[in-house]
Amino acid sequence: MTEKLRKKLITALKIIVSAALIYFIFTKINFEDVVQTLKKSNPFYLVLGVLLVVLSKVLAAFRLNLYFHQIDVKITQASNLKLYLLGMFYNLFLPGGIGGDAYKGYVIQKKYQSGTKKVVSVLLLDRLSGMLLIFIYACALALLMQHSFFKAYSWLIALSIPTSILVFWWLNKRFFSYTLPVFWKSFGYSALVQFSQLVCILCILKSLSVSGHSFEYLFVFLVSSIVSVIPLTIGGIGSREVTFLYGAEWLGLDANTSIGISFVFFLITALISLFGIVYHFKKPKLETLS
Repeated sequence: MTEKLRKKLITALKIIVSAALIYFIFTKINFEDVVQTLKKSNPFYLVLGVLLVVLSKVLAAFRLNLYFHQIDVKITQASNLKLYLLGMFYNLFLPGGIGGDAYKGYVIQKKYQSGTKKVVSVLLLDRLSGMLLIFIYACALALLMQHSFFKAYSWLIALSIPTSILVFWWLNKRFFSYTLPVFWKSFGYSALVQFSQLVCILCILKSLSVSGHSFEYLFVFLVSSIVSVIPLTIGGIGSREVTFLYGAEWLGLDANTSIGISFVFFLITALISLFGIVYHFKKPKLETLS
């Protein structure tokens, strides 16, 4: 099987999985109710939500550049932002061809010759740093909720927060010691990235006039963020919504509202990622710090 054919088959499979999940969702909810919920949204809070997602992406790009500089990739922040936006476009719209991370890795290695292993490593660590903070915030929210399951395991959840940080720090020290100097800076950027997105979800809730159960909605969002990273669908379409659907059922939330929140966040992310098409046709020139 040729590489080109394999990529086409992966794309086709992702489209099928996405379509199947979306169909499944529509059999479980009243789509007209979702549309009516979205029609009542307050545009002011939606615009604020867009700005917060933009902020989170800028912060995420800064975090990645910390790692790049540790492997002697002295790319400027402006060039890195352009490359990051192009990567967002590829991740969302061309998942079966050139993924955003794969493209960034290819371009960086081609120009700076830092070593494929190191480039791949920092791209992976950048992702894992974000996932760590999603996990930490999810644990914190679980401790604030009154759900019987979380209350029964509150001690374990609380212990998981410092344990996860120590484990990730040890992994960095043991296998990627050259990135250790930026561990806490990266941790701080990740905290700000995920916090910005959580506030965005609060804005979406406010826009949809949803009151109550804020911790629960934020928790489901964080879990869906983890699930959407799994490369089974096109840009996470379907997988995030299914997570919201079952999360709503488990935590006693309104399913239509949950799906509405998921759709709005996806549309915001897609809108921002679409601007990366500019650099698809005019590839960004990577400039190096003097």
